[in-house]
Amino acid sequence: MRSPSAILTCIFGSAILIATPISYSQSPPTPTAAEKVIPEKVIIDTDIGDDIDDAFALALALRSPELQIIGITTTFGDTKTRARLVGRFLAEVGRLEIPVAAGTPTPPKGTFTQRRYAEGGHAAKPSHPDAVAFLLEQILRYPGQVTLIAIGPLMNVGGAIDKDTATFRKLKRVVIMGGSINRGYGDLGYTPPQPPQPEWNILNDIPSSQKLFASGVPLFVMPLDSTQLKLDEVKRTYVFSQGTPLTDALTLLYHQWGQETPTLFDPMTIAFLVNPTLCPVQPMHIRVDEKGFTRPDPGPPNAPNPPNAQVCLDSSPDAFFRFLLPRIASRPDFSFRTMR
Repeated sequence: MRSPSAILTCIFGSAILIATPISYSQSPPTPTAAEKVIPEKVIIDTDIGDDIDDAFALALALRSPELQIIGITTTFGDTKTRARLVGRFLAEVGRLEIPVAAGTPTPPKGTFTQRRYAEGGHAAKPSHPDAVAFLLEQILRYPGQVTLIAIGPLMNVGGAIDKDTATFRKLKRVVIMGGSINRGYGDLGYTPPQPPQPEWNILNDIPSSQKLFASGVPLFVMPLDSTQLKLDEVKRTYVFSQGTPLTDALTLLYHQWGQETPTLFDPMTIAFLVNPTLCPVQPMHIRVDEKGFTRPDPGPPNAPNPPNAQVCLDSSPDAFFRFLLPRIASRPDFSFRTMR
């Protein structure tokens, strides 16, 4: 049994502890105005539905609060069905407020592997505005504020330049997945690199690509050199087992794609915008030739060509996937503060 004096001492000490504020239980300070990030307005121009990497790029953008998606435009081939695919994807993840516009259809050259997904949606809108008109309207509404993310052949880009070059130049910047500077397709990261090749997005509209590189708009290029990022079986299992509307949609689209290991070329454009350290860029002058090669053209030493693009020539797959996977797997209310 404790003595009366010991009991009094214990009570007195407890009272002091209760009255003393404990620092780790205090509320965190309210962020200042300078610490609050204003989302960057972006439009995503995509040929979603053939390969699977466009869907992963869209998913990453939807899970990046640093970006405000003010529209999605579809390009290349059956653009109307691509727009329906985007509409169903947005409906299933609860983001139908994002406008979707369709580019001018072109003769198909690839295989629309995810057509059944597009045609199976009932919440998607039955018609869509013209992509070029929509793009120019948004640039005029937000001059100097819109970043265009182009992850497909550049028909809509060329169309906008042809229709209203002055308005197109009011873009904040353009970020593309495209080109091949030092490495071509088939780069595994541990074998001798393949030589440069005409890259798909550039090759399928060479004139529009040439116009973009000559437009004078700030241009950021994620070529084959830095975007051949393999989503292996372990990573796929992690994403597809999450059971969210977004990961379920990716799972279904992946299986309709029908191949095994995706190369996530396109998501690097989104990753770069949110965290530029994932794909460091360097200034270069790039010339798109008549065969679709994107050739460095520094010019002669006595009259060097000024840079017309900022190009990422290398990236860390480990860092990229440490960034990508938690975001894709997250719920919409997930906190991203620890991932920057």
